[in-house]
Amino acid sequence: VQLQASGGGVVQAGGSLRLSCAASGRTLRGYTVAWFRQAPGKEREFVSGLRSSGGNTYYADSVKGRFTISRDNTKNAVYLQMSSLKSEDTAVYYCAAGANMILSSMGRSSAYHYWGQGTLVTVSS
Repeated sequence: VQLQASGGGVVQAGGSLRLSCAASGRTLRGYTVAWFRQAPGKEREFVSGLRSSGGNTYYADSVKGRFTISRDNTKNAVYLQMSSLKSEDTAVYYCAAGANMILSSMGRSSAYHYWGQGTLVTVSS
């Protein structure tokens, strides 16, 4: 699976952005998909995930209520709608996909087999 993230940019605090992750090579239908981010000087962290079965969504506490993850199987794509953006949301955002993932692994980057190249989100205050 090849993943291509897009949609990043510069936005003012309080604004919104929608990130997209287009997949090719294989359908994402059977994969758990997620978004991670990495701010300068910090480790990569889990932002949000969506299970392959059941459609359950998961969010880091820092983004809960502001971000929404979704997938469109017809377009083989995953999205991250980000609202009420804060300066601390500034980071490179990566989409990821993993197979046969148990719930307790969802927040670990090592559990994902495929990664997009990242898209930069800069929130100006």
